[in-house]
Amino acid sequence: MDSTRPVHIGRQALYDRHGHVAAYELLFRDGPEAMHAAVRDSAATSRVIVEAFTAFGIPELVGDRRCFINLTREFIVGELPLPFPPGAAGLELMADVAVDDEVLDGVARLVEQGHRIAVDDFAGDASRARLLPFAHYVKVNMLAGDRHAISAVAGQCRRYPRVRLVAQRVETHDLLDLARKLQFQWFQGHVLSRPHLITTHTLSPTRLARMRLLAELATDEVNLDRAVDTIERDPALAVRVLRGVNAASNGLPQQVSSIRQAVVMLGIPQVRQWATLMMVADLADGDEAQLTDAVVRARMCQTVAERQGGSGPAAFTVGLLSAIGDLLGRPASELTDQLPLTEDVAEAVVHSRGRLGAVLTEVRTYQRDAPLAAVPDLADDLLAALRWTNATLTEPDEAPAPRT
Repeated sequence: MDSTRPVHIGRQALYDRHGHVAAYELLFRDGPEAMHAAVRDSAATSRVIVEAFTAFGIPELVGDRRCFINLTREFIVGELPLPFPPGAAGLELMADVAVDDEVLDGVARLVEQGHRIAVDDFAGDASRARLLPFAHYVKVNMLAGDRHAISAVAGQCRRYPRVRLVAQRVETHDLLDLARKLQFQWFQGHVLSRPHLITTHTLSPTRLARMRLLAELATDEVNLDRAVDTIERDPALAVRVLRGVNAASNGLPQQVSSIRQAVVMLGIPQVRQWATLMMVADLADGDEAQLTDAVVRARMCQTVAERQGGSGPAAFTVGLLSAIGDLLGRPASELTDQLPLTEDVAEAVVHSRGRLGAVLTEVRTYQRDAPLAAVPDLADDLLAALRWTNATLTEPDEAPAPRT
């Protein structure tokens, strides 16, 4: 089995009146051949959010342009969390969401928090017109009526000065000309471009760690040490927490050297939100053996560094990220460039430089070449790391081992 899996996102451009790409809509795709979304439910939205922010990275997907993510009712009314800050992505209210008082209250709350709202597939109906006072963007379906009907809908939207009009489903040049004449500001449709599938590879999830972390975070008084221990045992979750620092900060005020520091910076509520969405979104099983090997390397690095008087958490992070790079089969720099790491951690992972780099080199060399009896201290470290890691995977109720 492979401990990595491909993830896919559809990306369709929205254009301004000059023909320049103004924004992208991010769309759920469940396979490399998928041309359309197979489902449009909360699990699909969860996967788009998790993969966009933590597998691809928003800057890598859209650059400095705005992006939009479709929301189902569960996100609008607060049953599922939005773990990213206002401004990171626009929120597009899907056309099949029934607009009732609970949805209106949820939209008002999102706007008050600073989120920008797009109304999908608006055709002038009274129920969805209740959303217009909260909207920043309104998508008008150019296939939903004749010229007079579309003109009337556009006029209805213009009563709200902040609304940007988006011509949606522009499938012919005639419809594009009509949208221009009606002074729409943005344009989206197959005559301009079709959705483009983007694929990357990410680590498969460790579901046991996810469930444990959620259980740990659900308590009234969260034990930070145990939460960090749980994250450190799940390489995929550890990387996503590190990337979550970027997603949550909109410009990182400081860099981090360890997963613990990233958890403290994010805060328990944010970590809880990401873990919740990951449980909803992660539908594939991973190769636990390979992921366990990654955590064993990290734990050995921690132990060696602490024995030498260095930083254990930073060494753990170095070991974990180096192993993840090996699993993904990508240059380590591709991983570290997307993470808010301190310079010494990044240099150790990418170039094996510095004190942390020396620890990593010692552990990697031992894992690759040395027989168990060759270096007694490292042999003990390896066995201890195996016990420490396997305890979690085989004994769910056992408390994590204390840090050494």
